[in-house]
Amino acid sequence: MNRVQVILTLDMENLPGNFPELLKQEQEVVAVWKEQGILEHLFLRQARNGAVLIFKDVEEEQVKVLMETLPFYKIKKSVEYYNLMQQF
Repeated sequence: MNRVQVILTLDMENLPGNFPELLKQEQEVVAVWKEQGILEHLFLRQARNGAVLIFKDVEEEQVKVLMETLPFYKIKKSVEYYNLMQQF
């Protein structure tokens, strides 16, 4: 079972005025992914400047397409993708 880890870092110095609305929209999108069974884990970063997402049974190219639909993708500082192989 393949996994793709995504590390999303937000540009905290340039947050838009509608950030609370973007947060609500973000949570709705992520909830759908969880319901679909493609998002295994979501970790908020302790510094509150982004998140780490673990997708399962989705290829990296599809994960990239999914990530571009996130409202927070527009205010990203960086996005890193890592293909993982689960050992246990």
